[in-house]
Amino acid sequence: MRTRHLAAVPVAAAAALLLAACGGGDSSSGDAEGGVELVSAGSLTLCTNPPYEPFEYEEGGEVVGLDIDIVNEVATDLGVELVTKVTPFEGIQSGADLNTNNCDVVASGITITPERQEKIDFSDPYFDANQGLLVPEGSDLSSLDSLDGKKIGVQQATTGETWAQDNGLETIQFEDLGLQVQALRTGQVDAVVNDIAVLGPYVSEGFEIGNEFSTGEQYGIGVKQGNTALLDAVNATLERIREDGTYDDIYTQYIGTAPGQAETAEPTDG
Repeated sequence: MRTRHLAAVPVAAAAALLLAACGGGDSSSGDAEGGVELVSAGSLTLCTNPPYEPFEYEEGGEVVGLDIDIVNEVATDLGVELVTKVTPFEGIQSGADLNTNNCDVVASGITITPERQEKIDFSDPYFDANQGLLVPEGSDLSSLDSLDGKKIGVQQATTGETWAQDNGLETIQFEDLGLQVQALRTGQVDAVVNDIAVLGPYVSEGFEIGNEFSTGEQYGIGVKQGNTALLDAVNATLERIREDGTYDDIYTQYIGTAPGQAETAEPTDG
């Protein structure tokens, strides 16, 4: 991964300092550089929901992935350590984990939607996403018409679930992607719908991508509503890593192609 330009670090810290002077989020138990208030002193606490490779997944006993690396850049710019908590996606996308001070930020391949923006303050978008269809290898399931009368596995509280239901599909709900794929493997469902970028790792396991459905979705990092100082610190980091090449390196490591190229390529193991 490309080494951070040292001159860029104070830029993010300065942005956080300026915004903290104008008023920050709710009171917490510790401050980072620039007065950004955090749940725990000296730590930026992240809530995420693996398995969702390549964004968050377990490897060697720890959670890694594209989301983890990006939030770690935020922690570095704040001068604190990253602490990762694994929590159900429902609490992440609903804002519950943030409102109960379980964590400072949420990042778990979260699509920015108007409904979620009523509960969470989102960063600038950092990833473009579409929905994908995972089917058994050799399956003739590909179009919406071919899915009529089929059982479709979806992940609870996701935009994939909403998309499938809006298109009149018969859905069966699962808590996470791993359970979706297991249901497909055992024949409990005929196909799985989830974000296209997370389905690639399963192609080598006897499955294939039946189709990609363009939905124009974008991922964001979430903070507690009103925590302006932390939100702008996150955005300052996103701006920095795009400018100094760090984002391109992270993206290429986990997606397998540079940003702007085909995002349906099979992601690599981070």
